[in-house]
Amino acid sequence: MQTFLKNAEIAEAVNWRHHLHRNPELGFEETETSAFIAARLAEWGYAVTTGYGKTGLVGSLKRGMSSKAIGIRADIDALPIMEKSGVEYASRAAGKMHACGHDGHVAMALAAAKSLSSQAFDGTVHFIFQPAEENDGGGQAMVKDGLFRDFVMDGIYGMHNWPALDLGTCVARDGEMMAAFATFEIKVTGRGAHGAMPHEGADPIVAASQIVSALQTIASRNVSPLQSAVVSATQLHGGDAWNVIPEEVVIKGTTRWFDEQVGVKIETRLSAISNAIASAFDCMAEIDYLRRYPATTNDPICAGIVRNLVPQVPGVKVVDADPSMAAEDFSFMLQQKRGCYFWLGAKKSGSNPGLHSPYFDFNDDVLPLGANMWIALVQDQLKPA
Repeated sequence: MQTFLKNAEIAEAVNWRHHLHRNPELGFEETETSAFIAARLAEWGYAVTTGYGKTGLVGSLKRGMSSKAIGIRADIDALPIMEKSGVEYASRAAGKMHACGHDGHVAMALAAAKSLSSQAFDGTVHFIFQPAEENDGGGQAMVKDGLFRDFVMDGIYGMHNWPALDLGTCVARDGEMMAAFATFEIKVTGRGAHGAMPHEGADPIVAASQIVSALQTIASRNVSPLQSAVVSATQLHGGDAWNVIPEEVVIKGTTRWFDEQVGVKIETRLSAISNAIASAFDCMAEIDYLRRYPATTNDPICAGIVRNLVPQVPGVKVVDADPSMAAEDFSFMLQQKRGCYFWLGAKKSGSNPGLHSPYFDFNDDVLPLGANMWIALVQDQLKPA
């Protein structure tokens, strides 16, 4: 029988969260964060193993005789954003903040780990604290360093707070949850000229402008309307003077998809369109296209396990929602091990800044709900035979 968090335990977890929020660290730099986590886990009798993905760690606790084991993952890194939330425990590190709620994810996992250390179950739970989720692929780094070689587990589970969903709602979809993503950089090179004599040059600004517009036809004309695709140019750099046509313009952006064939189509069409338009304007295009994260795809059995847990957890209910075109590097773990990634609604009343906003602050009312979900999962999956 699971024991959920008591008020004093919730207050302690909130204090941990505020401490982490004050002291954010970017991807692969989370040395103090990892040390804080390791110290807590060791106090509660967990075997702590460090060095996965540089600053990642695993806390393992075995009870009983069963060989059953599950993994619970929490991401630990912050973002390079100047905080404007105004909270008392705001970031002390200029230009760094927990703008995605990873401080809350860590606190939820720690609270569950502490509670479970005094509960009975049959098997092994591995709490996985992952660095560098934001763009740098810490999940992939942990897998490459032998996470699943060194820690045998039957399934792995991850959670993210979701401010767009009502507090306490839970979304655990069968299949697609989050999109795959890539980044691109297109360098358009022409011939510079005086702004008053454009005919003497080959204008990369005009070429780049046409490329940005034409890239939108990939989703609208090259991909089926029944499939999902995003191509977004997010940066355009070129020129230094009012009266000079530059020699070079750089376009940067991101692409998103679920289906692998759609991902291939996006990449090939982006290259073909960029090269053809640049050539038509007597310019040249150089394309750097980098696939970053695969799609986050749940195992239906594991997603069903999460949904079936929800009635046991006070304050949480199952709802359905569309998948997100945002990306998540828990996908690298799900490529190797069956599991489930789910969202826990975190909407605040009144002002409710979204993820990655400089005004964002994790909703502490979610903390006991998430911790209790982890407790219920362990007790369900590692219950005595």
